[in-house]
Amino acid sequence: MGEKTLTRMDLSEAVFREVGLSRNESAELVEAVLQHMSDSLVAGEQVKISSFGTFSVRDKAARVGRNPKTGQEVPIQPRRVLTFRPSHLMKDRVAAGNKR
Repeated sequence: MGEKTLTRMDLSEAVFREVGLSRNESAELVEAVLQHMSDSLVAGEQVKISSFGTFSVRDKAARVGRNPKTGQEVPIQPRRVLTFRPSHLMKDRVAAGNKR
């Protein structure tokens, strides 16, 4: 399995090639979309992208965890976590190994 990571630069390059905007405009568009998504998540809203999945923020309660090496109990503070739930189409596509 490949270890390649998709970066912002890769996304803006794809927008440049597919849409035909300039490289600067493509980079600005990608940044604007990511910023809008981030702002919505910080505000507690869900971000749904059709045929891709849903990003949401979940509040997790405080709990007692355990250090697996020593067995010592450690308190874990309450926190907000980002979750992603892929759509059924995305799950099927990944399972089939489609590249496009």
